[in-house]
Amino acid sequence: MKRTLIIAAMVGTLIAGSAMAQGAISTPPNGDNQRSSVTQYIGLVKVTVDYNSPDVHAPNGDDRRGKIWGTLVPYGAPDDPFGTCTECPWRAGANENTVFTVSHDVKIEGQPLPAGRYGLHVIPAKDAEWTVIFSKNASSWGSYYYDAKEDALRVKVKPSPAEYNEFLTYEFTDRRPGKATVALKWEDLQLPFTISVDNITDLHLAKIREELRNSTGFNWQNWLQAAQYAMQAQRPNDALEFAQVAATRQFVGQENFQTLSMLATAQEATGKVAEAKATREKALNHRTAGPTEIHQYARQLLAQGKKEEALRVWELNAKRHSNEWPVHVGLARGLSAVGRYKEALKHAKLALAQAPDELNKRSLTDAIAKLEAGKDMNS
Repeated sequence: MKRTLIIAAMVGTLIAGSAMAQGAISTPPNGDNQRSSVTQYIGLVKVTVDYNSPDVHAPNGDDRRGKIWGTLVPYGAPDDPFGTCTECPWRAGANENTVFTVSHDVKIEGQPLPAGRYGLHVIPAKDAEWTVIFSKNASSWGSYYYDAKEDALRVKVKPSPAEYNEFLTYEFTDRRPGKATVALKWEDLQLPFTISVDNITDLHLAKIREELRNSTGFNWQNWLQAAQYAMQAQRPNDALEFAQVAATRQFVGQENFQTLSMLATAQEATGKVAEAKATREKALNHRTAGPTEIHQYARQLLAQGKKEEALRVWELNAKRHSNEWPVHVGLARGLSAVGRYKEALKHAKLALAQAPDELNKRSLTDAIAKLEAGKDMNS
């Protein structure tokens, strides 16, 4: 009998040890503080806040509005008898650590924070700025084991009044290409802080280069898109590199109006003026250059104030595509731009007869009225 009891105790110990090794069972969150998560991308940078969300009303139903800040969440960093910390910030949520995760290096309120996973803590202050803490320890229970030696970053931010929030929540209140603002909101207060990425273009270009090294790089359209992005991001040298592949690389590139036009734009932007001119002429005279594509390029020239050059391109379009839409529209615009209103009026009337939809018909009707009054139809 005694031997049986000893064996049973050993088995019980093994089972308990196994259960502890596997982690806790899935019971509801302590205090009914439900798990929550919010994620926002800043370009390629992924930012996530994982937290437990308490509510203003206590589990027993007591309304704690007006008693959250300074009472339930004390000001300062008091000593807490539970755990090991002696100056304990607030865990910026409930239960386990609130966890702030960033996929790339960022700046918080202008101060650098490396990519990683951080415990998020806050030191509230009455009528003063609050301290937001990013701790390298992201796996503890709340702030009870917080150690200032593990801080990765501290920043000062100012709280402000907010709409009422029954449940503590994190919300991205402002989102822009290179930065975002996340705010802790609870009761009648919010605590916003800004996350910024200085090298957002570098990150995109690095990702693009990585992608173009696999099967994606066997498609000229992808190299063209990369060049277009680089030009938009004011990185002409990168644009030129991508455009050269799109237009000329054997087995990958394809010489056509789009790729040659992009190459010409990149060459011009990098100071290769003579090469750009030759490439542009090649693009305009390429068999893939349709009347609409040539027309749109001339519109760009006109928008840049290059009236004579725009007219020359529209005349080339007329020579190559004769009576096709929108050849006469272009001629009308070009001739009007240089003050040759009578000639422009003739082409505007021809264009009106060809107009494919009501929008173009109304636009041309207005243009004709201007030209008949001796005014520039482009104004």
